[in-house]
Amino acid sequence: MSVVSACPGHASAYLARAAITAPSLHNTQPWRFVAHGDRGIELHAVAERGLPLADPLGREMVLGCGAALLNIRLAMLHLGFRPLVDTFPDPQDLAHLATVGWGAYTRPTPEEQRLYAALGRRHTAHGPFLPQAPPAGLLEELREQVRREGAELHVVDDSADRRRLAELVRAGEDAHRTDARLAAEQAGWTWRLARPRDDGVPADVGVLHPDCTTLAGRDYAGLTGMFPTPPRRWPARTGLVVLLGTDRDDLAAWLRAGQALERMLLQAAAHGVMAAFHTQPLEVPHLRKRIRQTLTAGQYPQMVLRLGHPPCVRSLPRRPVTDVLG
Repeated sequence: MSVVSACPGHASAYLARAAITAPSLHNTQPWRFVAHGDRGIELHAVAERGLPLADPLGREMVLGCGAALLNIRLAMLHLGFRPLVDTFPDPQDLAHLATVGWGAYTRPTPEEQRLYAALGRRHTAHGPFLPQAPPAGLLEELREQVRREGAELHVVDDSADRRRLAELVRAGEDAHRTDARLAAEQAGWTWRLARPRDDGVPADVGVLHPDCTTLAGRDYAGLTGMFPTPPRRWPARTGLVVLLGTDRDDLAAWLRAGQALERMLLQAAAHGVMAAFHTQPLEVPHLRKRIRQTLTAGQYPQMVLRLGHPPCVRSLPRRPVTDVLG
């Protein structure tokens, strides 16, 4: 008798515990899991945990769920079983993104084990990175990981392209800061230490001014209201700037992109490299279109991020497994 047949509830909780370490916009954690004992586990997107103003189509919500799906696959491999993934199994319920069944016994590869081990090491970065450059050859590793999931990684290393992207990120962040409704939506997922939550983002997640690197960051603490310009800038410590793109822009592509993103993030985390996200221009349709036209060779941009060694990392809270697994 396999461990799954003997303890199906424990196995499902194990998978869900791995899944919830995935990143999501404003740490909304927009997922729900349904256990089917020794048959597998379902992944559902929860629209009530989405962002109707910043993400009206649910694109970033599905990306976050895709990252959770990749983690389920890695956890199942770690337990010694090949994951059998059936995406969008119910055409009448597109929120049911995937069902992952327990396949035949298999021995995980060293790479799969390394990625699984990085689940607890991956954290979202904020602010400038250390001057230390990422390891040689890491970018090619990340490109390969992304391609395995059907996406492409575009490195923005040309100075003119970086300026262009910085301008678009700046425009996207300004749109969020000056739109009262968008600002209120973000504030709804921001909390102070006096009233901690198991989701959302603490206001002091970034201790420095959000505009201190080349790409503008989100202003969770409201620092730009008091200090319109940062006291100091560290453009040289922006890190590697990359874009994640796909050849299509539908639910299936978003789910693929989320898995590609997480695979890339875990590969980077295994080397001590973390990512800072700058998706603001992707939440403004005309800015996203400009990125597609000028920076991703016609592919649909799904993620904008910086990579580097952070001076410190801070884990964001996670909802209990009992709240997300049914």
